[in-house]
Amino acid sequence: MRRGLVIGLSGVTGFTALPTRANQLKLGELAPPLTLHTVDGRLISTRGLIGNVVVVTFWATWCAPCLDELPVLSSYAARHAGDGLQVLGFSLDASEDIAKVNAAAAALSFPVGLLGSPWAGGYGRIWRCPVSFVIDRSGRLVDNGWDDAQPAWTEARLEELLTPLLARRS
Repeated sequence: MRRGLVIGLSGVTGFTALPTRANQLKLGELAPPLTLHTVDGRLISTRGLIGNVVVVTFWATWCAPCLDELPVLSSYAARHAGDGLQVLGFSLDASEDIAKVNAAAAALSFPVGLLGSPWAGGYGRIWRCPVSFVIDRSGRLVDNGWDDAQPAWTEARLEELLTPLLARRS
């Protein structure tokens, strides 16, 4: 019995050594990996998108600021897809609200999936929305959404933050 407990604690200790808290996010360091399970059945990993500028955004159909920002982000993403921009939309909605998520996703130019848990790996517990994170072409975190005073995307904020990143080629 005691041996099993030691093994169990060893596994937990090894796991907690990974970056699991949002306050451990460091600009300029490799962004924590995250995989989107899209509503249409695809798996898209942030690590598989190295070479692109990636926006990871967390939103919900019950979040008014999210519903305001999604069309702005979608329009920008559509205009800059050829420049290497990838947006991944993680919905915080419950699985029983998938019809609402699908309806919202149908109007967006980027893939969407359910987060499925309030925890998003190294990005921590998603306790507010919208919140987004930006990863540069080399896979490094360049914008930590937890630090954004005004977390919703606007056209001006997209132009200021993303357009220079998109102009830089690896």
